[in-house]
Amino acid sequence: MKTKMKHYQALLIGLLMLIPIGTFIHASDKEGSSLTVSVNKLRSSNGNVIFALYNREDAFPDEHYKKYYKILKGKIVNHSSFVIFENIPAGKYAVNIVHDENKDGKIKKKFILPLEGIGFSNFQSIGFSNKPSFKKAAFNVQTDKAIQVKIIYK
Repeated sequence: MKTKMKHYQALLIGLLMLIPIGTFIHASDKEGSSLTVSVNKLRSSNGNVIFALYNREDAFPDEHYKKYYKILKGKIVNHSSFVIFENIPAGKYAVNIVHDENKDGKIKKKFILPLEGIGFSNFQSIGFSNKPSFKKAAFNVQTDKAIQVKIIYK
């Protein structure tokens, strides 16, 4: 009986010693940082929000959402939405969002003005004298980061 007990104790100690190794291996699997992007004060809770992440100057702004690095759709709850981009390598990024109220995946416009809400990282307003560019919208990601983007309605 004592031999069985010693065997179980040795097995338990051996298993407990593996836990830190497993935790270390799991932690090193992470390839980059996470970026949480949020928006609030949406004019309605209709539709969803498209969050597009860019990592190249020649890709931004991207009105037709074809040159993004990563793209996610966020659900709207109480006029707010957020997404988390995972495994983002260190570097410069910019975010473009649209409140896609009719869920067609495009920015609805009348003439050249957007009818749905849009937003860009680092922008509080947009206009002819304040056009979005990667240089103005860019921010650095070195570790996990959270940003908030202001939604702009015309």
